Amino acid sequence: MTTMTPCQSLTIRVYYEDTDFSGLVYHASYLRFMERARTEMLRSLGLDQRALLEGAAGAPIFFVVRAMDVDFRRPATMDDLLTVETEVLAVGGASLSLEQRVSREAEPLVSAKVRIVCVEAGRARRFPPEVRAKFERLLPDQA
Repeated sequence: MTTMTPCQSLTIRVYYEDTDFSGLVYHASYLRFMERARTEMLRSLGLDQRALLEGAAGAPIFFVVRAMDVDFRRPATMDDLLTVETEVLAVGGASLSLEQRVSREAEPLVSAKVRIVCVEAGRARRFPPEVRAKFERLLPDQA
């Protein structure tokens, strides 16, 4: 069982497929790394995305990235071991604000502010209460 902490962490190895012709990690690969970290955060909360889409919380819902502000500071290279941290900053009625950081041995490489929206039938909708409560457990002042 995963221990709940305000900041979730995922370790990722950089593979050849994550790099571009220069041997550096391609910018879109960082977005995939962050997506994986967000998915693992949901799993750590006991939220199964497939089950939510199939209506486990009432109506079928899913989460989409509404906005992302990314700051690329330093590159990573093949075989690097990266840490992707995900921190919940705020939980709104239908949205979630996150900060994600990618680092290599504590050296900051990429950071992003991410806004996630809960969607039902193609439109934003409020989080089901039990889903919202799980996200709120990750707020820094709740730990």
